[in-house]
Amino acid sequence: MTLLLDDEGFESGWADFDTASVLEDVVRASLVSEGFDDGIQLSVSFVDEEGIRAVNQSFRDIDAPTDVLSFPMLAFSLDEQGERRVLEESKDFDPDSGELMLGDIVLCIPKVLAQAEEYGHSIKREYAFLLAHSMLHLLGYDHIESEEREEMEARQREILQRLSIER
Repeated sequence: MTLLLDDEGFESGWADFDTASVLEDVVRASLVSEGFDDGIQLSVSFVDEEGIRAVNQSFRDIDAPTDVLSFPMLAFSLDEQGERRVLEESKDFDPDSGELMLGDIVLCIPKVLAQAEEYGHSIKREYAFLLAHSMLHLLGYDHIESEEREEMEARQREILQRLSIER
């Protein structure tokens, strides 16, 4: 597994835990929960509110900051049993490592801090939650429809429980 990290100055000082270790743990737990091995490559960027606002404007035409954005490289379909299946033609592999390129996560650190306080839980929990949420988007989940949202929320809880990161 290769994690390409762009921390834009947020590498230390904003958290009282090992952010790289939690990132790796959440990514691995998310992959395991969805039946993927760790032969993946993932890009993760930590940005401020202006940084995520610019990305949100460029890619979603929304002129506002958000907490996290996900940009999947894989496309999924549902088989006859309703199981998610990766469309083979969407698989892209790094030519040097041979790893499956999963996609990109852009995480707004000021939003992590504010939401942890707003929701009354630890910064570690909010950070891990947003990473799990984003990983599930990269792995084919969405939350537009009520049923999809409930399924995604259940998967997020399972990932965090597996890591003993709870409210």
